[in-house]
Order: sequence, then structure tokens, then C-alpha cells
Amino acid sequence: MNAWGFVPARGGSKSIPLKNLVSVAGRPLLDYGITAAIASGRLDRIVCSTDSDRIAQRAIALGVDVDRRPDDLGGDAVKVDDVVREYLERAAGQGETLPDVIVLIQPTSPFLLPVHVEELLGVFERDGAARSAHNVIAVAHNSHAWNQRQLDADGRVGFLFAEERGSARLKQNKPKLMVFGNLIAARTDALRDGSGFYAEPCAGIGIDSRYGLDLDGPEDLPIAEALLSSGAIELPHMSDGSRL
Repeated sequence: MNAWGFVPARGGSKSIPLKNLVSVAGRPLLDYGITAAIASGRLDRIVCSTDSDRIAQRAIALGVDVDRRPDDLGGDAVKVDDVVREYLERAAGQGETLPDVIVLIQPTSPFLLPVHVEELLGVFERDGAARSAHNVIAVAHNSHAWNQRQLDADGRVGFLFAEERGSARLKQNKPKLMVFGNLIAARTDALRDGSGFYAEPCAGIGIDSRYGLDLDGPEDLPIAEALLSSGAIELPHMSDGSRL
């Protein structure tokens, strides 16, 4: 099975200016996912889609291809599905042979491991019917849907699922819920026909919840660095890379 990695890395970010190059434990955020993807040995090509010269330079230094995305696909509201589809159509129009699967390497998931890439591609190899797949992590008990509250305009708090919670207060009695982990992929034909990265049927595989950190805002930076410095997260594939 032929697979490409696709790294969406815009230069614009409201939460952290030029977030994809922010330092995390001495390395640009961009390095983490790309280095894991390379170390997996499972991707025939990795393309970084960006509108930033600085991000492009870093991606090239890491050894991956760079695609300068069109200006109309650089805004905050643009869906990554549309960015990937435009790229694939342009590549096909230039006579390139497209891969079977596109793996989305999101810089905001810095704790991606090479084995996560290997395992996710293995899902497609085992399940020929799956049009997309992503890994998942278990929802913490306090964040379970049946424990969620709603705050109204009068300052009153109530359970959204009071009846369900009443019947299953212990976490062992609640259905196991999952959220996105750190990696998603889809078959190329699903992306080209507009079904996107969550094309159905969508297969899933569980991973250790520690690796699901989404580095979205400045408050996530010290958390990421603490997890790394404490050894709670180990990323052996990053040990020999160049630092900032």
C-alpha cells in the first residue's frame, strides 16, 4: 500500500503567533510530527503544505517536500479536507501517480510516535472496506458526556444527561467513550470525491491517552514541556535531531 504524509502548516495562528515554529523543549513544533512520520518508514512521500517562507525552510531542512498552498486556502476557516483535495487534483493534473492513502500529520499533535503511523496504516491493510481511520483515546471519567453540565443564564447548573447519569454513577457502569487521538488518514479516492478524512466507514484504533495532547494555545506549552522533561512522554525518534 502506497501512502503519503500531508502536513498542514499555515503561517497564521491567532492562539500562538507562528505556532508551527514555536519552541517545545528546544525544538520547533513542526519537527515533532514530521520526525515521527519519517522514522515510521511507512510513508513514501511527506508533503508540507504552507503559506510561510519560514515554515517552508524548516520543512526542507527536515527533509520533506514543500507545497505552497494557494492564497485562497490559507484562511482560518478553510477545511484541511479542501486543502488536501486541491493538492491531490493539482498533482494528478501534473501527471503524478497518487497514493492509496493520505496520512494527515498535524503539527499540533507533537506526541505522535512512529508506531502510531505503522498501526494506523495496518488498519487499512486489515480492513479493505474502511475509507478512513483514526486513532482514539478514552475520555476521562470527569469529562464523560453523562457527567457534563450546562450553565444557564441564571447561573444554575444542571446535568445534560441527568437520567443516564442517575442510572450509572460509577465509571465502570458508563459506556466507554472515545475522542480523537493524534493521527487520521483516509483513502485518496475518499478525499478526492469530497468525503473527507472522516469518510465512512471509518475504522478506529486505541492508543495510550498520554500521547493525545493537542497543542492548541499558550497554556498547552508548559504542559507539553513538563510531560517531556518528567519522562512521562518519551520520544526516542527525536533524540538525534537538531535543536533551535
